[in-house]
Amino acid sequence: MSIAENRRARFDYHLEEQHEAGMVLHGWEIKAIRAGQVQLTDGYVVIRDGELFLIGCRINALRSASTHVSPEADRTKKLLMHKEEIKRLIGKVEQKGFTLVPLDLHYKGGRVKASIALAKGKAEHDKRNSVKEKDWEREKGRLMRHKVSGGKA
Repeated sequence: MSIAENRRARFDYHLEEQHEAGMVLHGWEIKAIRAGQVQLTDGYVVIRDGELFLIGCRINALRSASTHVSPEADRTKKLLMHKEEIKRLIGKVEQKGFTLVPLDLHYKGGRVKASIALAKGKAEHDKRNSVKEKDWEREKGRLMRHKVSGGKA
């Protein structure tokens, strides 16, 4: 079940491979995520000291958050993956010009996981082609529905 999705990532990047990573979260963040107070559109993944961190994932604290906790909405979250996977991702990012982008947050076995992807940025003309293809698919669907409903009348 998806919690939050980064639709912008599929528009701005060519996605090569997808991976799943666990997240280190505080209790107030889990409660806010369950209440739907999460935004992933400006998020990106950075590599520091051989570890992955998610930056720009905004989790707005609930009003009923505990008084002894000072919630920080844009806190950097550590991503958890096997060391071999992280090393392989680091190699691709450093050598081949890939970047790591978060695609979505979802539940798996009661835990919050992040789907991240190795991606390359799209050029402006690629983005225009994506928009044209999407518009054509939408128009084709409209024509087919109209043809089907028109033929039965």
